[in-house]
Amino acid sequence: MPLPRERIYTLDDIYNLPDGTRAELIDGQIYYIAPPNTAHQRISTFLHGTIFNYINSKGGRCEVFHAPFAVFLQEDDENNNTDYLEPDISVICDKSKINSKGCHGAPDWTIEIVSPSSRQMDYYKKLALYQGAGVREYWIIDPAREVIMVYDLANETPPIIYRFNDSVKVSIYEDFSIDFSQLKL
Repeated sequence: MPLPRERIYTLDDIYNLPDGTRAELIDGQIYYIAPPNTAHQRISTFLHGTIFNYINSKGGRCEVFHAPFAVFLQEDDENNNTDYLEPDISVICDKSKINSKGCHGAPDWTIEIVSPSSRQMDYYKKLALYQGAGVREYWIIDPAREVIMVYDLANETPPIIYRFNDSVKVSIYEDFSIDFSQLKL
């Protein structure tokens, strides 16, 4: 007797989820996203505001978005297959990738804030996806461990680990660091 085939989900399945349901689509499988806790939201707000202010002060061409914001990686329009993610923070410098549905292609910089339910996904699966798609910089912020893992994917260097009291250099900008000692949890 043949083994049952695993169901492969598509973007149609994501768009047909009940309103308010957050999920990501990776390799044809749906992964539901738990609601963020207060620390997660404080970190996200701090980062979004800091990055937005930096870009705005420089008259920059990049845009910063916070979740829920759709990022479509490695799209296959013919079969309606794609990886659909909602990074906590996305910075996109190529405006041609942005439309009314989200970002089509790799953001320049993505940040994921780890929650207990997303740990494996953020540290392993998303790291591989972002690297394969061409994301230039990926940060994993782990509130439970109070660490920031910075991956300079464009230069293929080993990750650098920072603590929540450090100033963290942003690789995609020459003159931008984020001082995590200013973060109020």
